[in-house]
Amino acid sequence: MTSITPKSIVMVAGEASGDLHGSHLIHALREQLGSLFICGMGGKAMRAAGAKILIDADQVAVVGITEVIAKAAQVFKAMTQLKRLLAGLRPDLLILIDFPDFNLHLAAVAKKMGIPVLYYISPQLWAWRSGRVKKIKKRVDHMAVILPFEKPFYELHDVPCTFVGHPLMDSCTGRVPVRSAAPPNIDAPVIGLLPGSRASEVNTLLVNMLKAAQNLQARIPSARFLISCAPSIDGAIIHALLENHPLNHVDISHEPVSALFPKCDLAVVASGTVTLEAAICGTPVIVTYVVSPLSYWLGRALIKVDHIGLVNLIAQNRIVPELIQKDANPQMISDTALAMISDPEKYAAVCTNLAIVRERLGLAGASANVARIAAALMK
Repeated sequence: MTSITPKSIVMVAGEASGDLHGSHLIHALREQLGSLFICGMGGKAMRAAGAKILIDADQVAVVGITEVIAKAAQVFKAMTQLKRLLAGLRPDLLILIDFPDFNLHLAAVAKKMGIPVLYYISPQLWAWRSGRVKKIKKRVDHMAVILPFEKPFYELHDVPCTFVGHPLMDSCTGRVPVRSAAPPNIDAPVIGLLPGSRASEVNTLLVNMLKAAQNLQARIPSARFLISCAPSIDGAIIHALLENHPLNHVDISHEPVSALFPKCDLAVVASGTVTLEAAICGTPVIVTYVVSPLSYWLGRALIKVDHIGLVNLIAQNRIVPELIQKDANPQMISDTALAMISDPEKYAAVCTNLAIVRERLGLAGASANVARIAAALMK
């Protein structure tokens, strides 16, 4: 009796978030297709899910220009290894997860070899360097996107595309019941402070958040604060900043934001995916964003969107405040927070709009939807 050779997939993720999404996708692929050989570049999560990791994503993960230069040799080595892998294995499918500059180059290599390419989690073409869509049209067979407004963008450029839903809806966050839109107790509100998942963000943003909290506590003595310490942050950093800017009724939380947000009447957050997690939980937020003057100047010149918060981008309207650069100061943060929690109508309107954003993110099942697309491409 002859054995059937299982389908083979090369999967490439270059960052921790992509590794996590890749691991969920591997489970979904095996649930739908049974026996598969999956290998490529990723991290601990993809390895634990059963992929053969030939290149560790930590070798190529970079943040900022200086790290790109420092890791150039490792990035080149990883690309060379993946090119050899594609040439030797000739997989039935190449799945690329985010990590655009690297992955779009690899997509071109696969296309020349006749290997189908599925791209999961789109580059932010809608924000900047939209001309890359021409490369995607030539190199990618199907885009699986996680933000609802990305599908019309690709359809406009005749790129096969499916909105698969947001993977957050498959996580603990997606299972959190939406909180009540009832206004908080103005005499004892609970306010979350989420300064980010990188030490540079925490050092930049938390000082102003703590000063704003002091302003609020001077006006509302019973106000309580929950400071989120991400797994990637040394708690000593937060403790040191808190010693220099002390508060009453304050706790440092190491729990996931899906557990933190439901406890908060309002949260002051660093811009990023965390704003979507707040929307899913139904917790009003104030989005803050501070970078170096040079980065901000370059961003203003290159980025072509009206909002920085993903919540506002999906709503296509500024439904939560954004305090950027000099506006992310203690007085503005505290004044904005007080205005939100002390106006029941405004507070209820924000909650209603966040519920709409949650609905637009789609239902749970992003990984399963991507797996179905993958199966179709391998037929």
